[in-house]
Amino acid sequence: MKVKKAHSKTKLEQEAISCSICLNPLKRPVTIACGHSYCMRCINLYWNGEDHSRVYICPQCRQSFTPRSILVKSTMLVALVEQLKETGLSKTPADHCYAGPEDVACDVCSWRKMKAVKSCLVCLVSYCKEHLQPHYKSAFDKHKLVDPSKMLQENICPRHDEAMKIFCRTDQQFICYLCLMEEHKGHETVPAAAERAEKQKKLQESRQQIHQRIQDQEEDVKLLQQEVEAINVSADKAVEDSEEIFTELIRLLQERRSYVTQQIRSQQETEVSRVKELQEKLEQEITELKRKDAELEQLSHTEDHTQFLLNYPSLPALRESTHSSRVKICPLRHFEDVTAAVSELRDKLQKILTDPWTNISLTVNEVDVQLSETEPKTRDEFLKYLQEITLDPNTAHRNLLLSEGNSKVTSVDKQQFYSDHPNRFTEYYQVLSNESLTGRCYWEVEWSGGLVYVAVSNKNISRGGGFGLNNKSWTICCTTDKYTFHHKGIPTPVPGPVSSRIGVYLDQTAGILSFYGVSETMTLLHRVQTSFTQPLYAGICLFGDSSAEFIKLK
Repeated sequence: MKVKKAHSKTKLEQEAISCSICLNPLKRPVTIACGHSYCMRCINLYWNGEDHSRVYICPQCRQSFTPRSILVKSTMLVALVEQLKETGLSKTPADHCYAGPEDVACDVCSWRKMKAVKSCLVCLVSYCKEHLQPHYKSAFDKHKLVDPSKMLQENICPRHDEAMKIFCRTDQQFICYLCLMEEHKGHETVPAAAERAEKQKKLQESRQQIHQRIQDQEEDVKLLQQEVEAINVSADKAVEDSEEIFTELIRLLQERRSYVTQQIRSQQETEVSRVKELQEKLEQEITELKRKDAELEQLSHTEDHTQFLLNYPSLPALRESTHSSRVKICPLRHFEDVTAAVSELRDKLQKILTDPWTNISLTVNEVDVQLSETEPKTRDEFLKYLQEITLDPNTAHRNLLLSEGNSKVTSVDKQQFYSDHPNRFTEYYQVLSNESLTGRCYWEVEWSGGLVYVAVSNKNISRGGGFGLNNKSWTICCTTDKYTFHHKGIPTPVPGPVSSRIGVYLDQTAGILSFYGVSETMTLLHRVQTSFTQPLYAGICLFGDSSAEFIKLK
């Protein structure tokens, strides 16, 4: 019986020191004019968070106060709360429910702190599961609950102990409503939620740009990988072909060397044989002359005059020599002319190989990855590649009216008196530019009306076909509420805010075609990465009551 009575007493004491707003033991208890007590923060947040039209009501007895009741600190309740804390009568949950150093603790728990399960952005208080229950009642249906946060105190004004729900754009900081009336009076201020919404929008735009850059650079990485593969294939093929060519050159030189050697040896044999034949004849004549000289010498020594005279007529007459003149030997040249000819051939080959070889070396050294220049980012950078565009009357459909020096085109009901021309479009209300687009260029089109196609096309597109319906043209379809990209007859939705001006950037060498929405900023609508094999031209296609003008920028 005593235990039951003691329990009832404790329960009554706990109820006496509980705040009727947060249903937890009073924290910094204050008493208002009607006598009811609340946590200082709870009653301030309650009165600040509700629209009382300058009439403040007690949450318990509903007594109204005008002006706002003065908050009086309750010394007795402070002492009672401290006394109950020392008794340790709080519920003992499982150990894993207690808040550790790394957890967000419940701000309401008076003794050992429990883990918070939610934080209230209105109360700026974190709650455990038990103390969170009142927030599921209708009185708190406007309060926003989020995952537990340790940063709630940063939302409290350190000067006025009020929630900072206002953002001062002048000083770029959060303030409370009291700050607004004092040092931030006259500053440009907005609700924190409004500032967040604006910053969130810019954040999404930044993320979109980042994602686009990631996509672009991933495409560039693929292109570079393809370039590496192409370089490797080309280098392997060049080495293989060079080996074959040099092998053929070596074979030809070897054949020429064998031929020259054979010719020299053949000529050597012929010349040696001729010389030896002449040598043998001369040696026979020498023998004959020596024999004749011996007979004459013998006769010359005959002492008998009669015998000398009788034998003299019988001596054979001296025959004429087979050579009318002496043998003449040229200076020792023989095959020096051949050596000179071969040397001359060597010198010519060296000259041929030296100069072109330098070119070959330079060619090899100049093999490099031809990266396209970085695509412009700002409008000023795009305008560096500005291309003035005029329209070709010989391509204009008869229901198109050209004006402003052929820079503007308007669809009209009455056909124009254009001469017959094979380049004229006959089905769709289309027209091409006079200028052929090469290298890097940029232009802008101001459009109006219901439906306008801003296109880039090959000149030999079918005169009965429409832009974007084939593989020879690329176009952005502009309407008052959306964009659509067309190529090969396939429509691709394009996200982004609609602008009345379209910017077109072309890098023909790199194979890049980009469409931009032009307003205060450049918004990428769609990018094409391909290979342009033919000259390109700007084009316009109109439907209904619409017009388009190529802007002449300075």
